[in-house]
Amino acid sequence: MAKEKQVFFCQECGFESSKWMGQCPGCRAWNTFCEEKISVGTKKQSDRRAAIVPTSILEVVTADETRFSTGLEELNRVLGGGVVSGSLVLVGGDPGIGKSTILLQMCRNLSEAGHQILYVSGEESMSQIKMRAERIGSFTKDMLLLCVNNLEDVEEYVRKDKPKVIIIDSIQTIIVDDISSAPGSVSQVKEVTARLMQMAKQMNIAIFIVGHVTKEGTVAGPRNLEHMVDTVLYFEGDRNAGFRILRAVKNRFGSTNEIGVFEMAEKGLSEVNNPSKVMLDGRPQNTSGSVVVCSMEGTRPILLEIQALVCQTNFNLPRRTSVGIDYNRVNLLLAVLEKRVGLVLSGCDAYVNIAGGMRLDDPSADLGIVYALVSSFRNRPVDGGLVAFGEVGLSGEVRGVSAAEQRVNEAKKMGFTTCIVPKSNMDSIKKIEGIKVIGVSNLVQALEYI
Repeated sequence: MAKEKQVFFCQECGFESSKWMGQCPGCRAWNTFCEEKISVGTKKQSDRRAAIVPTSILEVVTADETRFSTGLEELNRVLGGGVVSGSLVLVGGDPGIGKSTILLQMCRNLSEAGHQILYVSGEESMSQIKMRAERIGSFTKDMLLLCVNNLEDVEEYVRKDKPKVIIIDSIQTIIVDDISSAPGSVSQVKEVTARLMQMAKQMNIAIFIVGHVTKEGTVAGPRNLEHMVDTVLYFEGDRNAGFRILRAVKNRFGSTNEIGVFEMAEKGLSEVNNPSKVMLDGRPQNTSGSVVVCSMEGTRPILLEIQALVCQTNFNLPRRTSVGIDYNRVNLLLAVLEKRVGLVLSGCDAYVNIAGGMRLDDPSADLGIVYALVSSFRNRPVDGGLVAFGEVGLSGEVRGVSAAEQRVNEAKKMGFTTCIVPKSNMDSIKKIEGIKVIGVSNLVQALEYI
């Protein structure tokens, strides 16, 4: 007979302990342990274990991935070309960012294409979902709603009538009867996700699950939740702003770090097919501290405006603030400018911002940040037709970056006339008419052109 065992789980990372602890040894978070009771006992030995033998890789027959379109080109791009049958996709993001909205829009497109969709909600009633759906548009009879909290009810319907796609909104509200802990606990989330994965693989059904996020921006629940699923998508951006970034941080069927850009409109999320044009819209002219850089987001080059403001400080310790870019990276570049170029910035406040609400992690933006800081410090505007990209090292050298020719072509397409690039990338860039490409090897050479 199975016995109950009392254990403690970390709600942030899923670390298991036999006693309560103030700080988690796994993720170093404080006051995150919760008490749960699990059933333990001897498992029956199965006779089929003796029949399990490994198979040679040469004997394995591969099958082509079966993909189908979501009706949203930006979502297809992030997923790697469309939805893969039998995949389990996790969609995370802040409350109100648009997770349920984009999934409803996808369901509308798929139902119009003749696919049967099952939307399972553990948070909202059918009337609430219908009210939000009416704002998006009209649906067909193939869009089915199921408002339950028990996974057994979902499995019972799926066995009767297998749908093409299942939406679970959200994973933290679904429970199984085999575990006595509360909804959203570590044990419940792990068990529900494991059974959904088994359902997706055995029945060849694409399943999308919505996950709430913590204050750090990661999906709430055990960390291995992201390891169990096939694809992890994150919605980024300020919910009070107009633009949303859908980023793939894990994808077993496509490229990682691919992004899709959406704009929140009256009838849901609309696709932004030319993000560079949107991000540069409203850019000031003849203003110091404003520089355009070209960043690679997955396979797509995007032009972004970097804004900097450098002014004399009124405090003993100068202030450093960055929005949309790593704060430590800005401090590093300020130190390089002071040591290698000779600019006295130790008595100045420095503020750096990425216009448009995007998050920029590409090190190729270093040269653009340097140009913006120097432009604001000297109060001299940078040529409005100039684009710069390149990684800056601690010795003041400008290092090469990937996909340099794609970046230059994107700058030309948007009407820019000059492109400052690392000198090591000049050999990989073909001569392009209509834009002047200049190679620089260090910051002293780079600053001569502004």
